[in-house]
Amino acid sequence: MGSARFSLVLLVSYVLLVATNTGAAGLYPTFYSQTCPSVATVVKQEVAKILGKDRNLAGAFVRLQFHDCWVNGCDGSVLLASTAGNSAEVDANTNFRIRGQSQINKIKAAVEAKCPQTVSCADIIALAAREAVVQTGGKTWSVPLGRRDSRVSVARDADANLPFPVLSFDGLVQNFAKKGFNAREMVVLSGSHTIGRTHCNGVAPNLYNFTGKDSLTDTNPNLDVSFANGLKKRCPKGNRVNLVAMDKTKNKFDQGYYKQVLAHKGVFITDDALITTAAGLSAVQEFAKPGSSFFTEFAAAMQKMSKLSPLTGTDGEIRKKCQFVN
Repeated sequence: MGSARFSLVLLVSYVLLVATNTGAAGLYPTFYSQTCPSVATVVKQEVAKILGKDRNLAGAFVRLQFHDCWVNGCDGSVLLASTAGNSAEVDANTNFRIRGQSQINKIKAAVEAKCPQTVSCADIIALAAREAVVQTGGKTWSVPLGRRDSRVSVARDADANLPFPVLSFDGLVQNFAKKGFNAREMVVLSGSHTIGRTHCNGVAPNLYNFTGKDSLTDTNPNLDVSFANGLKKRCPKGNRVNLVAMDKTKNKFDQGYYKQVLAHKGVFITDDALITTAAGLSAVQEFAKPGSSFFTEFAAAMQKMSKLSPLTGTDGEIRKKCQFVN
């Protein structure tokens, strides 16, 4: 009887331990402790190599996590290539010239060399985003792992879920609320614009078509005039592909973005929108101050985002190559 009771206690303890480690989404940081214990180290090393050649890709890795998780959950679908019969997320309007996919493929190849067909592309995105932030000066966070990769990727799903860079403050709040994020978390995650560059495609509405006139003088009236003129030189009307820094310290994860927004020097309409309400302005002013909680709150929001509707268990697959289903 004593032995049976002891066995039952062990079983209950194990179930509780698993429940605690996995969380509601079935993800936990030590998911690969037995099958691929070096995965985090490999990703860290590969990201360091990539950023050593091009620091601007740090922002691309963070954007990939957002653009992946916001569309049907964190399932690696943003990496799938379009086919003759299907336009994938990567070719959606909201993913115009999104970068970082080829670099994720390189990281995946390095992981595959260590642990064949074990680690999902979705998990690699989450780990690479964390490393991109940390290696440019941000705060680290624990990445829950165990996602599997989707076999489906549809462009219209991306355009239906991702926020276009012309939304008002209320529009942004509504978009984020659908994913379980409040207004403050939206402002925090907007701070990702502190690293990386963007194409003129998303900047143009702030410069030439703010009220729908689509003229050279139809510029967001809230923009700093000299800043707007500088953007117009970098993004002449009709140019969609030139690259613009979203923050003058584009390769350093810092609070500079919020200072620029307060100075009316945000490149997107959505940047300026953050300070068009009392609540948004208060949060931006807070995050711009030295010693604010921005770094900690950003890390927490990224971790929360990485848990959005993952595929786990036997759902989906572990892709051998991130751009193709097996």
